[in-house]
This record gives sequence, structure tokens and C-alpha cells, in this order.
Amino acid sequence: MHIRFDVPADPAYAVRVAGVMSGLYLRKFRYIGLGLVVVGLVGLVVPLPNRDTGIGATPVFTTIIVVGVLSILFPLWMRHSTRRRAAGLAVDGSYDITDDNIMMRSGTESQGIAWEGVSRVVETPDFWVVYVGRIASTVIPRQLMAPHDERTLRAFLVERGSLPADGRTGQQA
Repeated sequence: MHIRFDVPADPAYAVRVAGVMSGLYLRKFRYIGLGLVVVGLVGLVVPLPNRDTGIGATPVFTTIIVVGVLSILFPLWMRHSTRRRAAGLAVDGSYDITDDNIMMRSGTESQGIAWEGVSRVVETPDFWVVYVGRIASTVIPRQLMAPHDERTLRAFLVERGSLPADGRTGQQA
């Protein structure tokens, strides 16, 4: 297998990549924030024994709720910030994918990932997100590939066990 395609210097592409990658990293903050809000609300509603003595619990639980709401809003702010910064990072690039590795070039920088190091691949509507260990290392833009190259790479990923045969990964970004 040998697949090669170019990536144009398109600010919209850089913004989509930044959105996908930041969404993967920031998903946990939504769950943490939701948990904090629930704990704070339960603490305010459920009566505690000996609430009349010592420091009042209301400011503590109110603070937990505020931190929870901020934690829920943090991914939205970070995604906006990441997308705004990424718009100025658009440069010409290319991908060269073989049976052995993925070589990516962006501007004057070049990086490769050996397939042996790839632990899994998550499919999103526009990209394949390549994980090395537990870290999302790069994306492969599906919309920039020729249809036959996309089918070839999909078959290769399924054969390796990096991508489920049905194309579902259970995690859409």
C-alpha cells in the first residue's frame, strides 16, 4: 500500500483539525463539571446533621457548583481559543502512508508514525484520529483522499485491528 495526498494551506482545514483534537482532550471536563454540579446541588438540598454548628456548608456547596459550571464551560472556551489560533497556522502539507508508517509534512516540518506504535484509530466524520498509546497523535483527513485510497486505508486499518470492521468506534468527536 502506498497512499500519497497533499493538504492545501486552508485555514478552515486547520480549524477543523484543532476542533477535533481539542474536543478529544477536553471531553472529560464536561463530565467532571457535571459531577461537581450534582454534588453541589445535593449538598445544598439534602440536610446535613449539625448544620447549625461551625462554618456554614452553603458557601462550600455554592463554590462547588460554580467550579462545576466553569468546568463545563472550559471546553467551549478552549475550543474557541484553539480554533481562533489555528486559523493562522495553515500551511501546505502532505501525507505519505505506507504499510510501515505514516509520514506527514507541514510546511518545513516532517514527522512519521510507525504503524507498530499505533494503538487504535477513531473515526470521525472528516478524519481518522490516530492514537499512539492513549494519546491522539495525529489525524488523517478522509475528505482529502481519493475514494479508492480511503477504501484501501480502511481495509488496511481493519486488517490491523486498529479500526472495527463495521466502521463504528463508539467515540465520535
